Order: sequence, then structure tokens, then C-alpha cells
Amino acid sequence: MLCRTAVVGLLLWVSTVASAVAAAARGDYAERAEVEAFIDRVSRKHGFDAQALRTLFGGVRRQDSILKAISRPAEAKPWYQYRRIFLNPDRIQGGVRFWNEHADTIARAAREYGVDPEIIVAIIGVETLYGKRTGRYRVLDALATLGFDYPKRGEFFRGELEQFLLLTREERMDPTAIKGSYAGAMGMGQFIPSSYRAYAVDFDGDGRRDLWDAEDAIGSVANYFKRHGWKADAPVAVEARVEGKAFRELPRKGTKPVVPVSMLASHGVRPVSGALDGVSKVVFLEYDKGPARKEYWIGFDNFYVITRYNRSPLYAMAVYQLSREIAEARTKAGRSGAR
Repeated sequence: MLCRTAVVGLLLWVSTVASAVAAAARGDYAERAEVEAFIDRVSRKHGFDAQALRTLFGGVRRQDSILKAISRPAEAKPWYQYRRIFLNPDRIQGGVRFWNEHADTIARAAREYGVDPEIIVAIIGVETLYGKRTGRYRVLDALATLGFDYPKRGEFFRGELEQFLLLTREERMDPTAIKGSYAGAMGMGQFIPSSYRAYAVDFDGDGRRDLWDAEDAIGSVANYFKRHGWKADAPVAVEARVEGKAFRELPRKGTKPVVPVSMLASHGVRPVSGALDGVSKVVFLEYDKGPARKEYWIGFDNFYVITRYNRSPLYAMAVYQLSREIAEARTKAGRSGAR
């Protein structure tokens, strides 16, 4: 049984869908059996109007460019190429400007959620260049394309499509108008629909969770990290040096800290700087520094938390290194300005 508020929201959503796609030409997902099965399931499960969903999917288009994009993600690049995408003057200086422009909001988010401010800034910098690149695909098209025409992860994206329909109803959004990445991620922090519903916050208090708004995006990124176990002021990663060949025996699958610290020294691995006091388990990381050259890092719990945002260890290292560069550049700029 839907409550009165939910019923009102549903009626408004149906009206929005009807007006948005009434004149649309028949799309690529009209009358497909698997789409009809999806519509039947979510309408019964969540109280959607089945005919409104048929109308909605009647205007959805398959995007072959999305299928091409997901087959060649940036994370497939070697580290020395991937790093250049994010560790450059535009993102570093852009991060300083973004931080300065939203200093009060970032400070409040860091304080309320216990997340280091430079990490909040770096995430938004890596994801969307501080809101400049939030995506050009209709999220509805993206999720339908991947849900029904990408068998490798179709179940996952059909789940996100279901979450997207719920999100647009809850937030009274036009599902045909929202744009995002080729994978259906939205806003300045690029939340997929399930993450949007679970972790987005109304940080500016206007009654809406709007991830295209800087204030809401900052608070939402901080909330995401808090909910996944971020520890403020705790280490993220430290560069390591290796001796001999025993280090090759250390587990290197995944990003969760599973290697006992006691194993590092016995396998010829030592941090370049600092000690590992108070740390019980770490992750041993290897990156391509260049053709036939490697660099090694020791990752801690906070490094693993970054990978809860994106599972790639390349992504996590890029966020971490960008955060340090931004913080250092902002500190230098502050010192220069004080002279």
C-alpha cells in the first residue's frame, strides 16, 4: 500500500513521463520481450503505472557508442598513461580554485562527516573536472542500452535502471531529461542511481538532493566516504622500495588490506618514508611507472575506501596523489598571498 505522499509523487511522475515522451518516435526498446518483462516486474514491485513505463521505454534509444566506451575504459591503460589524465596543472589548479570557491561548504562537510577536505575535492576533480564534464548521455538510454544489450553486466545495469526509475519518482525528476556518463553515473560526483538513493544528501537544505549543485555534491561525496569507513587524518598509501625477489610472493589480488605488516620486511618491502606503527594489515600495490619499469606502494584502509567509489587501484592512486597535489598547491598559494 502506497502512502499518500508516494501516490502524489507517482501521479506527478506519470504525468511528467507522459508529457515528455508523448510525441517521441518509437524507440529501440519498444515491444521487446525482455523490456516488457522488466516493466511488468518493476510495476508490480514498486507500484509504477505499467502503461506509463511502456510509453517511457517507447522513446528510449540504444546507444552503440556506449557499448564501445564500456569496452575500453580508461582503467585499462597502464599507470604511467592513466596518471597523466588526472595529475596535470588543469586538475591541480582547478582543484585549488574549486576549494577556494567552496571553502566554507568543504570545511563543513569535512567536519560533519570526518573526511579529509582534499579527498572530497580530488574525487570531484577526477570524476567531472569540478563539474565541467558531468556526462552527455541520457541516463535512461545508457542504462537501458547496458541493461538489455550488454549481457556481460546486464543484470547489474537492469538493477540500476530500476533504481533510476525509483530515484526520478522520489526526487520528482524528468527521467527523459537527465544526462550522465555512459554508465549512467550522474552529477558532479558521478553517483550511479543506487548510490544516489543511498548516499546523496541535501547539504544546502533546499529540500532536494541535487548532485549537479556543488553544495549537495560536496556533502554527498563526504557522506559516501564516511559510510564506507573513511578515517580522517589516517594514512592512505606510502611508496615502498623492494629488495630481492621475495616480494613477488606477496598477495596482490584486490585492494583490501590482507597482507600482515610483519610479512613486508621478511619479503624485502619497506616504506620509503615513515613507519607502519599501529597498522596490522596492508595491501601491496604494483604500478607500471614506464615501459619495463615498476613502482611499489603500500596501501592502508583509507586506500581501500577510495576503491569503494571505483574498484580500480589506478583510480584510487590517482585520487590520492591528486588530493596531495591540490593540498600542497593551495598551501603554497596561501603562503604566497600572505606575503
